[in-house]
Amino acid sequence: MPGHEPRRTGVMKLTTAQALVRWLLAQRSETLDGREVPLFPGVFAIFGHGNVLGLGTALEEHRDELPVWRGQTEQGMALAAVGYAKATHRRQVGVVTSSIGPGALNMVTAAGVAHANRLPLLLLPGDTFTGRAPDPVLQQVEHFGDPTATVNDAFRAVSRYFDRITRPEQLLSTLPQVARVLTDPADAGPVTLALPQDVQVETYDFPDALFAPVTHCPQRPRPDRRALTEAAGVLRSARKPLLVLGGGVRYSGAGARAMAFAERHGVPVTETTAGRTLVPHDHPLHAGPLGVTGSTSANVLAAEADVVLAVGTRLQDFTTASWTVFSPGVRLITLNAARFDAVKHGAMPVVGDADASLAELAAQLESWQVETSWTERAATERRRWDARIDSLRAVSGEVPTYAQVVGVVNDLSEPRDYVMTASGGMPGELIGGWRGSGSISMDVEYGFSCMGYELAGAWGAAMAHTGGLVTTMLGDGSYLMLNSELFSAAFAGHPFVAVVCDNDGYAVIARLQEGQGGKPFNNLLADCRTAHPSPPRVDFARHAESLGCAVFTASSVDDVRAAYAKAREAAVAEKRPAVVVVRTQPNSWTEAGAWWEVGVPEHLSGREGYDERKAAQVRYLEGRI
Repeated sequence: MPGHEPRRTGVMKLTTAQALVRWLLAQRSETLDGREVPLFPGVFAIFGHGNVLGLGTALEEHRDELPVWRGQTEQGMALAAVGYAKATHRRQVGVVTSSIGPGALNMVTAAGVAHANRLPLLLLPGDTFTGRAPDPVLQQVEHFGDPTATVNDAFRAVSRYFDRITRPEQLLSTLPQVARVLTDPADAGPVTLALPQDVQVETYDFPDALFAPVTHCPQRPRPDRRALTEAAGVLRSARKPLLVLGGGVRYSGAGARAMAFAERHGVPVTETTAGRTLVPHDHPLHAGPLGVTGSTSANVLAAEADVVLAVGTRLQDFTTASWTVFSPGVRLITLNAARFDAVKHGAMPVVGDADASLAELAAQLESWQVETSWTERAATERRRWDARIDSLRAVSGEVPTYAQVVGVVNDLSEPRDYVMTASGGMPGELIGGWRGSGSISMDVEYGFSCMGYELAGAWGAAMAHTGGLVTTMLGDGSYLMLNSELFSAAFAGHPFVAVVCDNDGYAVIARLQEGQGGKPFNNLLADCRTAHPSPPRVDFARHAESLGCAVFTASSVDDVRAAYAKAREAAVAEKRPAVVVVRTQPNSWTEAGAWWEVGVPEHLSGREGYDERKAAQVRYLEGRI
């Protein structure tokens, strides 16, 4: 502790950085199953001149209480923190610090991932001097008309809460707001505290009360009674209702409540991307996942539903098939902790916690029951979809398809395991084809669809999800985008399995390009500009091995099965990532038959279909009629 003067009663003389670290240590969190854990379980850090002596020194003083993990890229570390938050259902928050300049800006992408997915993340980028005496310092950009602007202002667009600490005592007012945003069910998202390096080391007499232990418990705001009564009235009038479960059901711990609601009233159930695996696959009310990357079974029911109760979802375009999956005459009730999401598209909003609100809604509905023919429709349609998936998994061919690789991983996974992906063609395969047992076992980052999250996020998930094995699935494009955190996980001793499917480029975007009538261009490697008659290929196996991973290769479905089984064993036994590399087909996909709106030029063949589907798009629902 700086200084040698006698300590004043009730205060501690600390640097700004020391006070911040002590506050982090004092914050606790109650998990959904009632356990008390640290709200901030650890810090990811790459030090530089903007944070090494201030925050770095403060972290070193508490290295045994607050683990610090060093990554290889700031973006990778921040994505790992996002993966950690998702795996703990938003009950724990990763902290990431960087120096000023490029180190800070590297984290902006991860902040976007957290913001889009409503996930808590605390970013502590270093900043330039408030005193300005040495300006311009290394890595400082200068705005000719605004000397207060720094690169950290780039975080404002992707932060739920942003502050620049220019005086130590500002922590007293800003830290309660930091905790509020990171733990609030409606406002959860990234928080950025920019820390000028001179302010980090300034001292102040901080009150002891700032460091008193605080436990943050899950909040369960109740819905407005009138809104609940209106929603119950609409549901009672429904002949073909559909229940859509989103990520908010997961974060509320309301999965069991939602299924009890569905079973009591006979309502078919479908899931969004963020809500995937909330429902046991074989449950008779399970219609499958909804939307573009979902299932034909769920989309068929959605098109016929007269009332949709959407719980804990912001109804992203992939879920709604760009607002063509529902009938124009549908009545939409949105139950959400965030009013921002609940009022979208003219829906009937019910603002409240998913678990508490479903309980109160069920009480109002009493003995209301859906007609048996509609209730049974879910199982009938899902069996048809299951048969389609079975046929895709059974297809013969020398080179495996994505669907076959997913099938192998699905077959060999345990109920408590955790599977992940983020971008390219894999989300459609994993969302549409995975068969879960009802445990919350999937993270598909498709709110921001960030290439590279698959490996970095898996590092964070592996830290958090210790009850089962984490498997992440990705394409060669994502691997090349951000693979450095494989070494971080191997060095730190955090095991997971990465299944890398090599199909020679950005195959899913090539599908979109060519499927709308565009010419093959700049997506698959064969269609990219090169001066070489025989361009080089990446040896993913050797590369992953050089990063400290156990590596297994496969060239057939049987090979994938054997390699994945060995990778699971190696990851656990050797406490490091194990990578399975498999060549896959570039043009075989699982299709749910839904539409996704993208801009199609008039001269391309896909424009006619675009105009037809655009005309059927629901622009605004008349939810209160």
